[in-house]
Amino acid sequence: MKLPPLLVVDDEKNMRLTLETVLRDEGYEVRLAESAESALKAIAAEEPFLVITDARLGGMSGYEFLKEVAKRHPQVPVLMITAYATPKLAVEAIRNGAVDYLAKPFEPGELLHAVARCAERHQLLVENAALKARAGELYRLEHLIGDCPKVVELRRLVQTVAPTDATVLILGESGTGKELIAGAIHTLSRRVGKTYVRLNCAAIPETLLESELFGYERGAFTGAHRAKRGLVEEADGGTIFLDEIGDMSRPLQAKLLRFLEDGSFTRVGGTHELRVDVRLIAATNRNIVEAIQKGEFREDLFHRLNVMQFRPPPLRERGEDILLLARSFLRHFAARLGRSFQGITPPAESALLAHSWPGNVRELRNVMERAVILETADQIRPGSLPDFEIESRLRNAGPERPPGTHPPLPPAPGTPVPLGDALVQFERELILAALQRAGGNLSRAAQQLDLSRHALRYRMSRLHLRSEGVVDDDAASPSASSTR
Repeated sequence: MKLPPLLVVDDEKNMRLTLETVLRDEGYEVRLAESAESALKAIAAEEPFLVITDARLGGMSGYEFLKEVAKRHPQVPVLMITAYATPKLAVEAIRNGAVDYLAKPFEPGELLHAVARCAERHQLLVENAALKARAGELYRLEHLIGDCPKVVELRRLVQTVAPTDATVLILGESGTGKELIAGAIHTLSRRVGKTYVRLNCAAIPETLLESELFGYERGAFTGAHRAKRGLVEEADGGTIFLDEIGDMSRPLQAKLLRFLEDGSFTRVGGTHELRVDVRLIAATNRNIVEAIQKGEFREDLFHRLNVMQFRPPPLRERGEDILLLARSFLRHFAARLGRSFQGITPPAESALLAHSWPGNVRELRNVMERAVILETADQIRPGSLPDFEIESRLRNAGPERPPGTHPPLPPAPGTPVPLGDALVQFERELILAALQRAGGNLSRAAQQLDLSRHALRYRMSRLHLRSEGVVDDDAASPSASSTR
């Protein structure tokens, strides 16, 4: 990796030239400045990976220069050299931001060793930034695939909110893309070059979550042999994403509430208050209103988090987006497995559209991966898809009735009704009403219900609604009442 130049600042010409010779012989590119004032201009014009300065300079002193560099260019390390070395001056230099302090006369090897450490540090920082940039590529806005109005609005909101430092709360079912939204917000923010930390609050035992988040001091508990920085410190200057925050205990919620007020916190077992600059994004799949009413989630914390709220829609409400996502996953897994497919057959598309997708986009991804593995033809067919029996039961869809049977009579008022039966009956009545309004025209009924014709046919088949008198074109047809 090619290093930027380093800058030597000294008001003695012979010393400047001597240092330049030693450093150039080691392959470093060197710039020279005879005063602190000219050095500040040189740093602004071309940032070096290291500044070497004498402590005593004409005009602005080396110590004042050190403070100015720390204020204007905190990422640039400074190495100070002096002929008047004392422990007090060395402490002052380090306190003001110097990475090292050399007393004259010094051996060239001492200087080169200190410079080599700074060169290694610079290379590590560049590599780390590159890794962060590549990690950010996993969360591009284009990965929020969909043309339905809710997803289009979601992408627009991400673009609007991301450049700000507003706290974000993402509410939605599991598998709807909450982590993707959080990552896209970080990628489009001014913090993209800084650390992005993710923490699943449900995946860590309650007793460890506080120390993982805020760190701990040595001796805070058995086994704490040294102090440890928490994730909020690791994310300083960047973004932290707390997933499943609804599972966080109330005592820790109180500490998080305080942290959100001004970025201050104390490590476990510590008394010293620390402060960081972190943007917080939180998400939960819980019903947050119900959790607040039950006393499981603090209402004041909800209001603190709820500066900007995102609610990604469940997949079952996204209509044709199901097929857009299915085709995207098909291309992804086909490329990974070295397969080639021409698409998805209409019957398979109908099956995908008719399913309720309790696992949302994550479930669809798994279904398409399975189909790519099992399919032997050049198109995905229904036989390569699961039968969705267990998945449908997860949505309380209720058992299917044998052909020719009728739904039960409506229960008497006040009679308990299984949710699955109620949902099946409600879906049946919606379809029948739409067919009746459309005069038995399948296309127009499907349009009313925001479904494709294939999906409507599949649902009618699942509900055992006969299709006599229903036509699949734009012509008028007999009343749909005959489908009963």
